Amino acid sequence: MAQISDPIGGDSLIPHELQRNPGQHLDLDWVQSLVVNRSAVERRADTFPKRRTVKKEWQAAWLIRAIECIDLTTLSGDDTTGNVHRLCMKARNPLSGELLESLGIESVHTGAVCVYHQYVSDAVRFLKGSGIPVAAVSTGFPAGLSPFKQRLEEIHHSVSDGADEIDIVITRSHVLRGDWDALYDEMKAFREACGEAHVKAILATGELGTLTNVARASAVCMMAGADFIKTSTGKEPVNATLPYAFVMARLIREYQERTGAKIGFKPAGGIRTAKQSLDYLMLMKDELGDDWLSPHLFRIGASTLLADIERQLEHYISGRYSAFNRHPMG
Repeated sequence: MAQISDPIGGDSLIPHELQRNPGQHLDLDWVQSLVVNRSAVERRADTFPKRRTVKKEWQAAWLIRAIECIDLTTLSGDDTTGNVHRLCMKARNPLSGELLESLGIESVHTGAVCVYHQYVSDAVRFLKGSGIPVAAVSTGFPAGLSPFKQRLEEIHHSVSDGADEIDIVITRSHVLRGDWDALYDEMKAFREACGEAHVKAILATGELGTLTNVARASAVCMMAGADFIKTSTGKEPVNATLPYAFVMARLIREYQERTGAKIGFKPAGGIRTAKQSLDYLMLMKDELGDDWLSPHLFRIGASTLLADIERQLEHYISGRYSAFNRHPMG
């Protein structure tokens, strides 16, 4: 990162090839053995941000890394081609040239742009030549309750329009009923429909009832071939939280120990401040290691986070906070 120290490790701006998860057979014995101690998880999540912090130039370096891991997102009912165009331009140039120069950085861009499948072809056109992948939400997002055949067709349409990644939503009732065979078969069908596009499985953690259900759903989706597991659609009453993240990170680690496959993690929904993005990055470093500090294994789904990161970086350079209205997109 040029003039900024990079204590994180890894190559910040060098693109990585996302790994594919080959999946495995459904191991119901493993699934049923997963039980989460909620009080222990919540206690760790409460104390973690108080014990992990970075300051000054190290904080600036971590915030640049957070930008690289953002799936810059617009998923509103009033989305238009114009909105998607502005979002893509922001993804290509998330920081001003003046700020980049002050930081000693030549360029930076976000990890991906995430849109409804209706706008995939527009996003692909706007991002051409940038190397930024397009992610599409699909399978009846956000509820995931449209007919199964229709959900598969949505995936096929998004992939044919050029989507590099598909964010699918699982059927929550499979988890709530403990019907792990149904969840496994559904996730496996979604993975096959994605073809070469990478698939992120959205668990909708806030609607799964218990942390044990979150753990078991994570395991089943990974066994069925999910390349990433993602907390939320951003539309639930409760979205990404540190307790959910700790549970999902531990399952990713256990899955790697069992299979050797590295699964990505994406917290999404409600992550609006630079401090929150640092908490999740530090959680990844603590729980999973440096490999999960790059966009090939870690993404943050966010629509407003980037503005606060910009403000924090400007404060690092100038000592003053800018107004939010200077950062209208992202």
